[in-house]
Amino acid sequence: MARRRRKRSSSVRRSEFNNRWHIKDSIRNNRSLYIIALIILAVLLIILGVIKYISDTYTITNVYVSGNKHYTDEEIIDMVMTDRLCKNSMFLSLKYRNKSIGDIPFIEKMDVDIVSPDTVKINVYEKAIAGYISYLGHYMYFDRDGIVVESSFEPSDEVPQVMGLSFNSVIIHEKLPVENDEVFDEILDITQLLSKYELNADKIFFDSEYNVYLYFGGIEVSIGTKDFIDAKIIELKKIFRTDQLDGKTGLLEMKDFNEDTKNTSFIPKKE
Repeated sequence: MARRRRKRSSSVRRSEFNNRWHIKDSIRNNRSLYIIALIILAVLLIILGVIKYISDTYTITNVYVSGNKHYTDEEIIDMVMTDRLCKNSMFLSLKYRNKSIGDIPFIEKMDVDIVSPDTVKINVYEKAIAGYISYLGHYMYFDRDGIVVESSFEPSDEVPQVMGLSFNSVIIHEKLPVENDEVFDEILDITQLLSKYELNADKIFFDSEYNVYLYFGGIEVSIGTKDFIDAKIIELKKIFRTDQLDGKTGLLEMKDFNEDTKNTSFIPKKE
């Protein structure tokens, strides 16, 4: 009987020891979980703090756009800053690092410069458009070399429509198939002169002998050949500045104009 009591008491002691060990182990596990939870919470707080710092510091509040004529500043900004993340200069810098924005009608490329954490500058490089023609319901824009660079359903207010050129087909990114390639140099000269002297012609027309006619609303200007073209455009600017043709429609004859004679005449349109 004595042996049996000793065996029971030994078994009880082992059970009590195991229970204490499990309790201590449970406490240690709970303490470890608590520490892990605190670490995770601290990491989350740090991450949230970093996010808030980046959001507060790198939020873009100033955007400057340069080099754009065909599109407004707002349109350019919408093309570059396409979503909410793009309002952050750090994200924008990573998105456009060593990368230009292309594949936009009338634009060669756009570069994004991060001036400061809250300021961005967008540099726009537009394609050099000399004019456009109407073809099969589209407006085909060509550059100084006569290469068709864009097709649009909308006419432009920046460059004139060119009429009178003969061609059988128009292919995007290829040169307009006209008989006289020199006409493109003449078109560019005219459009640059018009822009220089702030004259906004609606149309440029070439007749079969490549004499030039410019159209400004109801005023048709017979320029003639490209001889003395600079002097003719300067004189045209003077005539429009005097407002002597305001409200009138008709033909302004300048084909015989030169630096010596300076011959011009106006023939009103008959009602």
